[in-house]
Amino acid sequence: MDFWGAGFDVAERMGIVPALRERGYVFTEARAVDRKGHRIASFDPSTVVESNTRYLSILRTDLAEVIYGALAGEVELILDDTVSALDDDDRQVRVTFEKGDIRDFDLVIGADGLHSRVRRLAFGADERYEDYLGMVVAAVELDAYPIRDELVAMLHADVGFQAVRLSFRDDATLCLFSLRHEGEVPTERADQEALLRARLAGAGWEVPLMLELMAGAKNFYFDSVSQIRMPSWSSGRIALVGDAGACPSFLAGQGSALAMVEAYTLAAELAATHDHRQAFARSHDRLARLVLSKQDGARALGVAFAPRNRFQLLVRNTTMRMLGLPKVADLALGRSFHDRVELPPFPARNPAH
Repeated sequence: MDFWGAGFDVAERMGIVPALRERGYVFTEARAVDRKGHRIASFDPSTVVESNTRYLSILRTDLAEVIYGALAGEVELILDDTVSALDDDDRQVRVTFEKGDIRDFDLVIGADGLHSRVRRLAFGADERYEDYLGMVVAAVELDAYPIRDELVAMLHADVGFQAVRLSFRDDATLCLFSLRHEGEVPTERADQEALLRARLAGAGWEVPLMLELMAGAKNFYFDSVSQIRMPSWSSGRIALVGDAGACPSFLAGQGSALAMVEAYTLAAELAATHDHRQAFARSHDRLARLVLSKQDGARALGVAFAPRNRFQLLVRNTTMRMLGLPKVADLALGRSFHDRVELPPFPARNPAH
């Protein structure tokens, strides 16, 4: 994932930027190639963000590990479990865990992603809020892939899909596929791999090799490309942050950074008042416009991740050729890469509380 903007501001306030830099990558080139591997466009990814000194790419697992380490044992962690029921009686929330424990909490904050269990229990069925964008995404991590391009994001697109290759440390390679798909999204890995093979049959560049090695991938991720749009991110004593309440989709490229902005803002508002209802409302008011702009901007980027036809493919490739030119990135990508939000101050911790 790419990490920049206001999410970077939150990371600085948390004191985790050095750890993120140590684990992350700063890619120096994004290179688009045709089906024979010939270069058709190239640009420096840092030129499309607000500051090339406050940008990096990092694996989701590495980001999670850094945040986990920053907790320093100050919070209770319950691992390998989830919630099965929520009962908000306006004084507290009774949480029933899937493994049988029942606990009472002052507040419940759901940060459990696009397919949030908390959202489903507290706000209703997914269909009420999920906007499927007609695409799926797959990430395949391979060991000892025979071709490497250090700090270069290699991209190949054709009608209906894009394939990306990224070389990481320890001889690891990430292959990322985004493709148009109408109809039911498969949930079993065998069916997901079958869909990729069927839809990418006949693709050029390195795609046949990627598909051949896919079965042996040590990590495999597959999901729908969807947004979550809700009029409110809270109900009673239950609130949502991140993809659970406002997923901008994979196309936005910074869902985790945006989630950190939302979590920080909500925490700051809760620390500033004893009224959770006021804090929930203030947090929403601060961020709703930013989130909506990210979602609207992401929808417009679908042409880059999976062109629908030859004309869109031509537009994508032409735009990529021009991204290195001054001001072109702003015109082409605009609000998708600019965070217009002022983070609230965080009250100093009171040792007496």
